[in-house]
Amino acid sequence: MNDLVKFKFYENAIEANRDKQILAENNIQSFIANEQTIQSDWLLSQALGGIQLQVFENDFENAGKILQEYNENDKTALEVEHTVEDPKFDFVCPKCGSNHIYRDDSATSFFGISLITSHKFICYYCENEFMHN
Repeated sequence: MNDLVKFKFYENAIEANRDKQILAENNIQSFIANEQTIQSDWLLSQALGGIQLQVFENDFENAGKILQEYNENDKTALEVEHTVEDPKFDFVCPKCGSNHIYRDDSATSFFGISLITSHKFICYYCENEFMHN
């Protein structure tokens, strides 16, 4: 017998429906439980275990791989989108690889004159703060 099993839990229906759609695009049938109940009374979320995405037992492992692969590819795609054509600096954020960064001179300059040779930079995309010479 191929029973439905709880696959993943969500705090909101948008994420659950996104993952349901990703699985459907990969020929895995899934169902969302508790969505309407929690949307009508969010206080029940903890009591019901959140919004649940359910898959058939024999699809459980494959569904996990599909969503993991999607999330890894999605992150890479977002990193590529967050680049600018003519960057102000010739280096990238060490955390996400975006070249959309700016220098924060608020703590290291006095009336526009730099007090140290190393500067603090902030990434517009992931908000990572890092030092660069």
